[in-house]
Amino acid sequence: LQYTAFTGQEFPNSCVSVHCQGYETSLAECVIYDTVAIDGDMKVATATCYDDSTAPKDCDFTCTNGKCVSLSQTCDGVDDCGDRSDEMCCKNCRNGAFRCKTGVCVHKEAVGDKQMDCLDGADEAERHERMDDKTRASRADLESKLFCGIPNPNTVDDDEMEVRGRTNGRVKRVVGGVRAKPTQIQWQVALEEYKHIDCGGAYIGGCWVITAAHCVRPRPSAFRVKFSLWKKNRAQGTTDIVPVADIRIHPKYNASTYENDIALVQLQTLPFQQKCLQDNPAVRAVCVPWTTELFQPHHTCSISGWGRNEEGRSAQVLLWANVSLIPKCERFYGDRIRPGMMCAGDLDGSVDSCQGDSGGPLVCEDELGVSYLWGIVSWGERCGQAGFPGVYTQVAHYFEWIRLHTGWSEVTKFNS
Repeated sequence: LQYTAFTGQEFPNSCVSVHCQGYETSLAECVIYDTVAIDGDMKVATATCYDDSTAPKDCDFTCTNGKCVSLSQTCDGVDDCGDRSDEMCCKNCRNGAFRCKTGVCVHKEAVGDKQMDCLDGADEAERHERMDDKTRASRADLESKLFCGIPNPNTVDDDEMEVRGRTNGRVKRVVGGVRAKPTQIQWQVALEEYKHIDCGGAYIGGCWVITAAHCVRPRPSAFRVKFSLWKKNRAQGTTDIVPVADIRIHPKYNASTYENDIALVQLQTLPFQQKCLQDNPAVRAVCVPWTTELFQPHHTCSISGWGRNEEGRSAQVLLWANVSLIPKCERFYGDRIRPGMMCAGDLDGSVDSCQGDSGGPLVCEDELGVSYLWGIVSWGERCGQAGFPGVYTQVAHYFEWIRLHTGWSEVTKFNS
């Protein structure tokens, strides 16, 4: 779009609509659509930069950008500050505005308008009465085009789920908990090194898998990635085995502290093709989160792997369990917790990940049913013991590093 700057009554001849979600680093990454020619009957709005010299001396609420607004203008779903700081950290919302789980208030008209204003899509969730049939159809159409975060329900076998561990039926750890169905966790992979499987990983699309840095070495020929594996030592009909082309360990990984415990595994392409594995209905990619604010403490997520059980033996069938995101991880491990680490599990030790689950996925689902790789199994103390939750690498903390190596299309929901 080209037009000259205007002053007074001199206007551009056309305008566009721009939709940004807040994680973009430039306007070019926003969605720009609907170029509309301006005719004599249309109204054009202009914006003037805020001048703090005109602000009142007695300020009810100071915006992050320095602008001053009244307290009555905060948490009402209207961006009076211009940087949305007046709509953040809200315990409640005024004037019927909708409160996202992140504490952000969005205008009541934003609920069910087919635009995700909350990071987790809560304003567009199906439970809202304002979501009409047209919106539902639009969402179904979008989900049909997703390349990540939506498993193929037609491939989940009806294998009997079995709870092992405590006699009262409570899940005792991912390694002693619930057996997954043979094709249930479609982004779970097994990382095989010289015919031994000691770590897991998560498929994020294209030719890329994410795992823990402590699971790999810069020797690609030593590794293979197994997709749609259920029994640890036996392939099933949907299992694909793919050789590794490259391993990219985070450059600041510290083996003694587990800081930056994340690595990317690049798969080898198929002969004379641009893809790395044949189309497989039992394999789906999990989405990569772009912000650490997407899921809040106490959100229920899931972990999976073939780790050790209560007797210290490696599980032979893929197991999974639900865990809660635990805030303030430092209270358990002190200064051993570094940026990019987080805790999840159960404070009484009933749910945890253990040796052999390393590199495996901690996956959280948003309000629209889209799953994100929120964490990577990294380390912990006294597996499954009260007061020592599992420590995970927080994937969103490394979004830009992942994006740098894999490319923008591989780490967005709407890959193309």
